Amino acid sequence: MNLNGKNVLITGGGGFIGSHLAEKLLKLGNNVTVIIRYNSRNDWGNLEYLDKEVLNNLNVIAGNIEDPYCVQKAISKQDVVFHLAALIGIPYSYVAPLNYVKTNIEGTINILDSCLKNNVEKVVHTSTSETYGTALYTPIDEKHPLQGQSPYSASKIAADKLAESYFLSFDLPVTTIRPFNTFGPRQSLRAVIPTIISQALKHDSVKLGSLSPVRDMNYVVNTVNGFIKIAECEHSTGKVINIGSGKALTIGDIANKIFNILGKDVSIIEDDSRIRPEKSEVLKLICDNTLAKELLNWQEEISFDEGLKYTVEFVKNNLDKLKTDIYNV
Repeated sequence: MNLNGKNVLITGGGGFIGSHLAEKLLKLGNNVTVIIRYNSRNDWGNLEYLDKEVLNNLNVIAGNIEDPYCVQKAISKQDVVFHLAALIGIPYSYVAPLNYVKTNIEGTINILDSCLKNNVEKVVHTSTSETYGTALYTPIDEKHPLQGQSPYSASKIAADKLAESYFLSFDLPVTTIRPFNTFGPRQSLRAVIPTIISQALKHDSVKLGSLSPVRDMNYVVNTVNGFIKIAECEHSTGKVINIGSGKALTIGDIANKIFNILGKDVSIIEDDSRIRPEKSEVLKLICDNTLAKELLNWQEEISFDEGLKYTVEFVKNNLDKLKTDIYNV
């Protein structure tokens, strides 16, 4: 499918990955609409970072994917739908699991059903590597068992299976993209990399949870390219596709790389409040991206080290906007 000139909808367009995807699609000449969660401040989230010239070409709908009427209206004239809207914080899912059911499961079925009723040409549904849980083998391919080690991951497994069911039951042209840990500019302090950077810029010590978990960190530009290539590839329909670098580092290794970029001697303080319950912690995530490379001709364009430098620079320039001394669950 050639996306040029298509009407494209992004749910969760005000989020970290969603805002980068919207920006890239606008630059490619698509007619882009985004759904952001309604708020009385008319706050567009990470879209606020986009140049005004880019924003002038963007259609923004403030609503809620939990509302089927809002979703139906937004999707009624769309050709392609990228579904990214979700509650994603793992620690918060321990506190408010029902919210994850309402947004991630009920919201997803609203999207899928409206896409079916409106004959949308392609749906790209967003999963997460957290659905794999702690690796039973590495690297992790798409056949790896799914393990709901947190309410968040359980809700995403349910959403993924709903997407699968709409393909198998109703022939909805949907593909599930399963990104491994994405990082880059605009990411909130809910994520570990901006948390480390922001604390290290302000202090000589950082508070972290466990340092031993292994993560496959992929720069946001690489992830966005995966979304677009999946939408363009007719043979991706009905499949689950991992997008990740295939390389991995421990949280401790990542912290030390950040300290080296900053040129600071920073100590790490273990904060018990940031440690996940033992059986819920995912210990190792390393992506097998063979399918993405073979089917989509996808590849990592920006390395971890290069992306980390861009991310450090962004956090430096926006440090005054970040609440670094509050643990963001």
